[in-house]
Amino acid sequence: MEIRELEIRIFKRPTPAHYQLLLTADPSKKIVAAYLERSTCFEARRGHELIGVFILLATRPETVELVNIAVAARFQGQGVGTHLVKAALQWAQHKGYQVVEIGTGTTSFQQLALYQKCGFRVVGVDPDFFTRNYQEPIIENKLRLRDMLRLRKYLA
Repeated sequence: MEIRELEIRIFKRPTPAHYQLLLTADPSKKIVAAYLERSTCFEARRGHELIGVFILLATRPETVELVNIAVAARFQGQGVGTHLVKAALQWAQHKGYQVVEIGTGTTSFQQLALYQKCGFRVVGVDPDFFTRNYQEPIIENKLRLRDMLRLRKYLA
């Protein structure tokens, strides 16, 4: 798939297809619904097909957090995730944000590599974040997810 075929645009009301993607990155519909209300939501489409989503939430003056990013399974590994992260960074910079933050699981190896390739640096750990905030255990890469890594990128 050609990345230039993707159209990235804001969406206001999440459809079941949006939720299906969002829940692959965050398994709690309750938590997802709570941050969607306060966020700017983006979708990536090729024609009518939903390929990916990302959600940005202003957390402090000049700071926005990338709280969810997901790519449909059949389009993973094709550079779509990198394209979406870069689109999020461009939008944030255009809107005057100075800092973009993201949190990811300590067992989210592919996501962690992606964020670091896009210039994010680890700035902290939130111990037991996932055991405190999610009722069901999350297993990722055959490991129980417990802690969240916090990453940050300063925009020039």
